[in-house]
Formats: sequence, C-alpha cells, structure tokens
Amino acid sequence: MGSITGKVRSSEKVATYRLDIEYIGADWHGWQIQPQQPTIQGAIESAFNTALRQHVNVVGSGRTDTGVHASGQVAHVVIEGEFDSRRVLGSLRGLLPRSIAVRSLRPVHDAFHARFDAQSRQYRYRLGTIPFAIDESIRWYLRPAPDIDQMNEATSLLLGQHDFDSFCRAQSETENRICTVEYAAWTSVPGREGMYDFVIRADRFLHGMVRAIVGTLVEVGHGKRAVADITTILAAHDRTHAGPAAPAHGLMLEKVYYPDDSPPESDHPA
Repeated sequence: MGSITGKVRSSEKVATYRLDIEYIGADWHGWQIQPQQPTIQGAIESAFNTALRQHVNVVGSGRTDTGVHASGQVAHVVIEGEFDSRRVLGSLRGLLPRSIAVRSLRPVHDAFHARFDAQSRQYRYRLGTIPFAIDESIRWYLRPAPDIDQMNEATSLLLGQHDFDSFCRAQSETENRICTVEYAAWTSVPGREGMYDFVIRADRFLHGMVRAIVGTLVEVGHGKRAVADITTILAAHDRTHAGPAAPAHGLMLEKVYYPDDSPPESDHPA
C-alpha cells in the first residue's frame, strides 16, 4: 500500500476522516510537529502509523502553543484502503497517552479541510481570584482580584474587524493580521465564587493573540491602563504597546465552527 503523500493507485480507496480531539497541553510543545519535541500532532500521527501501518498526515484546524489545552480541536486525515473506523478509534485511544483523547473519528466529504473550512474558532481563558485546587492546571490564579466590569468595557472595544498586530507575537510569520472578533466577554462562573471565564470567538486568531489580549485586559482590571487604551493599542501596530501574555495553562481552544454547524448564539456561546 502506497503512502498517502505519494501517488495513489486507482484501485485503492482513499477517504477523508474528521477527528474531534481534546488534550491537556501541559506535557506538550504545542500542536504542530517540531524536531525533537513532543507535540500533539506528532503523537496522533505516530498512533495512526501504528494502528494502520501507513503514514498519515494529521491536519489540525489551527495551532495551539506550548501548554495550551483544547476541548474542541478538529483535524482531518486522508486514509488509504478499507478499515473499521471503530476499531481504529479504539486503537488510537489505547495508543495515545491520557493527556490526549480522540473523541470521534468519522468519514466526511473528500474536500473537507479542518483548517481552511473553519469559519470561526472559540477560545476560553479561565482565571480565579481565590485559592482553588480542582482547576489548578487549567486556571490562572490571579491576585489581587481585577475589576471585571472595567475589563468587559475594554473588551467591547475589540469587537468587529481590526488589525491585531499589537496583540500578535513579533516573530510571527503571518503578514495579514486583520481579524474579525464576533463575540468577547468576561463572565463569572455560576456557583464558584471568584472564578471568571473569558470567551472570545473570531474568524481567525494570530500567534499569541488571546493570551496577549487577556494580559492586557487584566492590566485594565488592575487599574494600570484605562479602558480607552485598547483603541490606542490597536492603532499602534506594535506588540510592545500591549500587556504581557497571560500564562498558557489558562487557555483552551473550545470549539471550531464549520459551515454545516448550527450558527452560534451571539450572547450564549457554545
């Protein structure tokens, strides 16, 4: 059986499959394969290689940085030959470490592309202002407690289409830094005093963008910046004008939206 990266014989069946994945990012150097580093993409490709005895290229909806988690990452693979998807899914679950879970493996139309077909992505950043234990690995403990109302007022200035150059890592290779933010808000976690979540949904995100936004909004919440500074920062097109990046462990890729999905509610993100 030939490699999917090479020429496929006409007698071989080739099909595209979608994967829905979640992972804890603490032990991984991000999604994308890197030389001599453990990555999510690399671990899943290795598991496929063992389960199918063929090389497959796992294409994710986007990259997540070192230490960032995902509850709704989407990827696709192109696989040659007939196979039992339930059996392969069981094999993947047995081969992967517990910090990575492939929740589903299902056939999709051949033109499906996890990255290019995505219409929007949603991230959630978690922080807490009183000591906690349950969420220690996925929530930023922050003292003193910031002013969430001020942070939400500043957040509203991010809505719509902007050049987010000031919130992108300077070494990013991305030249087009215009993004459209569809939803962004801080909310308290019901039943959990001192716990707050920041949800942001946009058509695309730049390298380090969400963490830079969170770090800057926290400075607003601590009175180190005025609400109106967000507009000034956006206009500066300079990363040094924004605040420091928030810690990676509080960030999670929560959902990726595709054309066939139900449209998200603007005031109640899924």
